[in-house]
Amino acid sequence: MAAPQIPSVQWAQVIEKSGGPTEYKQIPVQKPGPDEVLINVKYSGVCHTDLHAMMGDWPLDTKLPLIGGHEGAGIVVAKGELVQDIEIGDYAGIKWLNASCLSCSYCQTSDEPLCAKALLSGYTVDGSFQQYAIAKALHVARIPKECDLEAISPILCAGITVYKGLKESGARAGQWVAIVGAGGGLGSIAIQYAKAMGLHTIAIDGGDEKRDLCKKLGASAFVDFTTSKNLVAEVKAASPDGLGPNAVLLVAVSEKPFQQATQYVRSRGTVVCIGLPANANISAPVFDTVIRMINIKGSYVGNRSDSAEAIEFYRRGLINVPFKTIGLSELQSAYDLMKKGAIAGRIVVDTSR
Repeated sequence: MAAPQIPSVQWAQVIEKSGGPTEYKQIPVQKPGPDEVLINVKYSGVCHTDLHAMMGDWPLDTKLPLIGGHEGAGIVVAKGELVQDIEIGDYAGIKWLNASCLSCSYCQTSDEPLCAKALLSGYTVDGSFQQYAIAKALHVARIPKECDLEAISPILCAGITVYKGLKESGARAGQWVAIVGAGGGLGSIAIQYAKAMGLHTIAIDGGDEKRDLCKKLGASAFVDFTTSKNLVAEVKAASPDGLGPNAVLLVAVSEKPFQQATQYVRSRGTVVCIGLPANANISAPVFDTVIRMINIKGSYVGNRSDSAEAIEFYRRGLINVPFKTIGLSELQSAYDLMKKGAIAGRIVVDTSR
């Protein structure tokens, strides 16, 4: 396939200082290195992590200036001379994990997200809130040509992350999983992956809009934390035998839910921490944790195999991400809504406007 014309400049959203705001401006288009590809990003989902990257409130330094974004779906328009397994014209996705060393003990055991030399899109290297983005060829997501780039973009982080969390939970088909923050970008996708995996879900979130969304997506029950008089009792009661869910997926963006989860998870159940509220802690009574044999664990982003599996669920039509598309120039407005917790589903930016 003939190489497309690549402009010398492009539009991007650039963070010049921690705390923001992000600035929409023109910057040069970079050329890929020997093991890299250049992707013409068509759409990019907006993740809560992107807000943390702008605010600089995680205990992990960002590069500055920084172009955020790590849910970029687009088309390969150039590649380095060492790249052999992806072609110009292929669909590809820029994920949170931009690169890893591929030789350490973690990389060799399919835990490449734990690599000490990992590069993170939109955090330690520039990400997908630009029209043309660089990524390491071995780590870009392979997107089937029949997939819609706009609709699949949130799968590249939100989808892969919650799918990995469900796998880490150990929950089996027919069991119950509580999803905390179920009406948000991660939670709304987690409900669907859980359903596709044969799991029943108890959605926990606040407000009628999020309740309606969760029920529409297949949640078996909904508990509204804003009106509940006893959330722990209500979550337990939502399971058939009243003993609570077998697992809890915490995708919330505040600390309190992380302190509550062990109170309603079933004995021998698993609490999976996925959300990363700034400066938050998790704690649980030692006596209760021991005698009820509760497992508390963290789940980070998926590896390359997890990514391919999560995309395959989408390709088969089992995942339908609720999203609203805005122009790349409007990205700051998405951050403003995110700070208020006023987004149901996912925001996707169109880099052409």
